[in-house]
Amino acid sequence: MLYFSKLRIIVVIFISLFFIIVALNNILNSNIQFFQKKINLGLDLQGGSYLLLEIDNDPIIEQKLQNTTTLIRSYLKEKNIKVTNLSLDKQKIKFNVNEQTKQKVIEIFEDEDSEINPYYPRFKSHQFDIISSGDILELSFSKQGLVELKTSSQDQALEIIRRRIDEIGTNEPNILKRGNDRVLVELPGLDDPMRIKKLLGKTANLTFRFVTSNDDSFGAEKLKYEDNNNEAIVSKRIILSGENLLDAQPRMNNETNETVVSFTLDRVGAKRFGKATSTGIGRQLAIVLDGKIISAPVIRDTIASGSGQISGGFTFQTATDLALLLRSGALPAPLNIIEERTVGPSLGQDSINAGIIALIFGFLLVILFILFKYKIFGLITNITLILNLFIMIGILTIFEATLTLPGIAGIILTVGMAVDANVLIFERIKEELKNENNNLIAFDSGYTKSRTAILDANITTLLAAIILFFMGSGPIKGFSLTLGIGIFTTLFSVYFIARLLTVLYVLKNKDKQGLI
Repeated sequence: MLYFSKLRIIVVIFISLFFIIVALNNILNSNIQFFQKKINLGLDLQGGSYLLLEIDNDPIIEQKLQNTTTLIRSYLKEKNIKVTNLSLDKQKIKFNVNEQTKQKVIEIFEDEDSEINPYYPRFKSHQFDIISSGDILELSFSKQGLVELKTSSQDQALEIIRRRIDEIGTNEPNILKRGNDRVLVELPGLDDPMRIKKLLGKTANLTFRFVTSNDDSFGAEKLKYEDNNNEAIVSKRIILSGENLLDAQPRMNNETNETVVSFTLDRVGAKRFGKATSTGIGRQLAIVLDGKIISAPVIRDTIASGSGQISGGFTFQTATDLALLLRSGALPAPLNIIEERTVGPSLGQDSINAGIIALIFGFLLVILFILFKYKIFGLITNITLILNLFIMIGILTIFEATLTLPGIAGIILTVGMAVDANVLIFERIKEELKNENNNLIAFDSGYTKSRTAILDANITTLLAAIILFFMGSGPIKGFSLTLGIGIFTTLFSVYFIARLLTVLYVLKNKDKQGLI
């Protein structure tokens, strides 16, 4: 029956007022922390940067093959299998074998249970393809092997990018995979895109190595300083790497009055650093970042505390960025920017204005039509639509959701769905009034018998929204989110708010003819 208890009426009013207040947070300023929540605007509304990054996997492939070359040499030596001219050439491992052992070597690499082929049990595929040409065997990554290597490096890159961007404090960044070697980065409201590009463009591969001479037993290489004016010969032997860092922070050195980056090492790193500084007193220790020497201080004393500092003529900003890079970790491979777009705030504001105009225009047309069609019940529907809109915006505000232009389209679609539900109810009530003189019974039957059609329509739409949310990305997710929330707010507004207002009017005019 058409009946609302006092408790239900109070609950409906409370929920409506609560979400109206929350929705108004977006235009009002409040000192209460909860009521400081606001909807975040997406890239297309707020402006910002769009970057499509491609991972340069060649260094990873080279490093993997180099490690595999060392593994092959050791493994075959244990098996007393002699190979010659083992080398790496154009992403292929080549070596010579005699005819007596060639087949045995091939079987070793094709053996699913071989120690040298740990890849197979997990992926049911060989990591390398082996090609025989006379007494020469060639190993190269298989198709599946390359896919797995690229996917792994992409996952690592995605995590490191996320850490770096989160450190900056960008609101609601959108970081997504594209294929198996690309990463999409959307940064709404970013006011310094050049800084982001610099941060993402650095691999941040940090190593500590001794400055040495050409006759170093571990080998050496010439590296330039960051200013590109000077160079030094450093050992290839890595004493310490960025993997051993626990923390890095910009600091002001009170003695020299210069900005430095202080770092803290883990237990393993502290032990290695202490040993290196104790045996290398009087030697220069080169601090190398991405193949360039930041600084090369002379070791004056043993550093056993597991902490130190990096100096290099930093400004506070550059020191902050370097500390950020070190804390977030090194990228597995360099990133190349292959596509870049910047959406200005003015263009974003134009999109907001266009969306608001579309919403207002569509809303007004709906209001006028419903008011003309159903008179007083049209007015009830219009009040319900407005409250539905406030509740929807309130929910988005609580979750601090990101609103995009497709999201605005989802809101507009929600308005249409709410109208459709009310139209179904009122048309059903009209049919019931033809056969029933009692207004209360007719209205109750109208609400009851239209429920199935309304629920079916909204549930199927909700399923589509859920699929779009989990399968889509970026703007698609924004559209599906507002659409999904709109379905729940529509059902609440139709069966609680609109029904309450309808009940109050019908009870007051239960004997009146031609109510609708």
